[in-house]
Amino acid sequence: MAQKKLQRFAEIKTFPNVLEFPEDMAGKWNAFFRNDHPVILELACGKGEYTTGLATLHPGNNYIGVDVKGNRIWVGARYALDNRLNNVAFLRTQIEMLDRYFAAGEVEEIWITFPDPQLRGSKASKRLTHPRFLRLYRKIMRPGGVVHLKTDSPRLFNFTKTVIGLYDLGGAVEDDDVYAKRVIAPELQIQTHYEKLDIAKSKKVFYLQFPLAAGIENVRKDGVLKELVKHGTQE
Repeated sequence: MAQKKLQRFAEIKTFPNVLEFPEDMAGKWNAFFRNDHPVILELACGKGEYTTGLATLHPGNNYIGVDVKGNRIWVGARYALDNRLNNVAFLRTQIEMLDRYFAAGEVEEIWITFPDPQLRGSKASKRLTHPRFLRLYRKIMRPGGVVHLKTDSPRLFNFTKTVIGLYDLGGAVEDDDVYAKRVIAPELQIQTHYEKLDIAKSKKVFYLQFPLAAGIENVRKDGVLKELVKHGTQE
């Protein structure tokens, strides 16, 4: 297994659709894709099932999967190359560094699919829908841009709803049982490796779509959120 990982790490360095901690990329993604199509991110993309799935559904958009684990990125990048998905790229970096790689207004949407829910309250600030991350996303997103969350964790789902309400983000679309619907949007039918594992054992998949309104910048509410998490009232 170690040898396989080393081989994949070496291979992705040669992939034209993978950038590892690149320098001076902010504002240059349309040049990279050689078009002016919208740029959409999948964060903590893992093996890139959503990145490649969305790219297949919407060839008029550019999709970038972001993850720090090159062994996982290899899977999606290899798939994109084999299937000639020229609207797909992968960025190997930490999510905390996003604003180094994207300019203000360069990103249209963000997808967060089956992330680590960081279930312990003491790790709530590591949840990818925590305000500290949402403020980072807002720096690089166009006005009116939206975030999509798909998860099997009821705790992360409810935490995110609390954030949306507390910071007056408004305009949220929510679904507390995606697969119970007779008609499911094609975008929500894509399944990641982790979704298939059903780690949370919730037997449900939750979905939220919400805008990153100016209210997220109200850092004074962070203390209120911390107390809600501490006492479990946001779950």
